[in-house]
Amino acid sequence: MQESFISLSFVAATLMGYAHFGATTRHPVAAIGARQRSVGAINSSANWSEFGFIPSGGRFNTHERILSPRNVHRLKKQWSFLTGCSGSLCGGSSAAVVNGVVYVGSYDGKVYALNAATGASEWSFQTGDKVWSTPAVTNGVVYVGSLDHKVYALNAATGAKLWSHATGFSVVASPAVVNGVVYVNSEDGFVYALNATNGRTLWSFGTRLGGDSSPAVENGMVYVGDVDGNLLALNAATGSKVWSFFSSGEFYSSPAVVNGVVYAGSSDDKLYALNAKTGAKLWSFTANGNVNSSPAVANGVVYVGSIDHNLYALDAASGAKLWSYTTGNLVLSSPAVANGVVYVGSDDDNLYAFDAASGTKLWSYQTGNFVSSSPTVANGAVYAFSQDANMYAFGL
Repeated sequence: MQESFISLSFVAATLMGYAHFGATTRHPVAAIGARQRSVGAINSSANWSEFGFIPSGGRFNTHERILSPRNVHRLKKQWSFLTGCSGSLCGGSSAAVVNGVVYVGSYDGKVYALNAATGASEWSFQTGDKVWSTPAVTNGVVYVGSLDHKVYALNAATGAKLWSHATGFSVVASPAVVNGVVYVNSEDGFVYALNATNGRTLWSFGTRLGGDSSPAVENGMVYVGDVDGNLLALNAATGSKVWSFFSSGEFYSSPAVVNGVVYAGSSDDKLYALNAKTGAKLWSFTANGNVNSSPAVANGVVYVGSIDHNLYALDAASGAKLWSYTTGNLVLSSPAVANGVVYVGSDDDNLYAFDAASGTKLWSYQTGNFVSSSPTVANGAVYAFSQDANMYAFGL
């Protein structure tokens, strides 16, 4: 039954700890605007345009040069934007930051476009339900899913709807857009490839239960997990299955494909490294709890969170643990890496920054509720959504 799909995600989200609410007010600060513009706030090479940073995932901004281990301790809140959500479930998606605009979804059912310098709302678009999906922004179009069972394409400048595509159930996963095709996973049990111009279905692949894992696309392949324990590799042009890998837990984690290896976490407490061509297991690392966080991969190291409260740094070639840091609660947030710093949220209400090499904590900021969404780093600023219903921006 379709209801079982949403119940899986809703129960999982509830267990993730969405328990309390404390809203703060919006505090735009114009000073960051002048600074961002001085370093190129619209430098397209520094855009973070979708959940994984690039379609293959990995969450590693290779262009960041402003924030570093030497100065990240000076991060201050520049602004916060209070969304219209009320109640105990008041989170939002991770953000895309493109050409000086922050695009983010909220549990109030809206997709927001916020000025990256000031936090002022440029537009908002109302969907029919909560927006957990992280927007993907390319060629002036915002692609995003909603729990109202639809995938939307919106004009990035105005928020006007260009098209919507109805799936059979909620779209929690974040789209990946490659060569005019939108790849998205739905809880109706299908992975879709949609024409980016008009939303028409190019192909769909049926899984037994569907899932929340966001696709990663690399070298003509689509990699995606489902809640039946399968990590799938599909031909990006046809949707035919190339291989599948089975674990004893669900794949809520979104894969990262780096140097011919697929990294993905499972609720069987493991992070897996698989051969991208064959699906053969190269290694696995066992945490002390579910690995629903999506991995970040940078400079030969894999960073991933676990519900055992830890952020782990693992050798990408062997899976050996290099370091770990224990936070005060679940780490469902997916790390982001930029210029030698790892950023991640925790359900202890904090957003953290660590030295990527040593694991030394360099900075933290306590919000009013869980930080289960994943941080975004672009142009010397860090953006993160908290369950206190606020979108935050931090800069020097």
